[in-house]
Amino acid sequence: MSEALKVSEPVDNFSLCPKFSRTFSVLGQKWNGLIIEVLLNEGSQRFKDLAHNVPKCSDRVLVERLKNLETEGIVNRLTHPSSSLIEYQLTQKGEALRPVMNAVHEFADCWYATEK
Repeated sequence: MSEALKVSEPVDNFSLCPKFSRTFSVLGQKWNGLIIEVLLNEGSQRFKDLAHNVPKCSDRVLVERLKNLETEGIVNRLTHPSSSLIEYQLTQKGEALRPVMNAVHEFADCWYATEK
């Protein structure tokens, strides 16, 4: 068998990095990537605007995901003292996901057909 066709042997001492696992536990949660994408492209959003931009996500789940992203330090919840206006925006940590999201776009453009 040629060198190029050999199947790699499993590595006995492989284990997933805990930081990598944690990152995927956040990004892999349904809706989180789409919420981050909207905030990266649209900037600060009121809840109703986020709900409009991520239309298949229920309000209950959107609230849950926003709280989770806030706990993870990816999203800030901004309250305006002079009104009842509440907005959500990405933190510096959230903004740092831009190249990751761009890479996901490149992958999607290459491997998935456009849905109609």
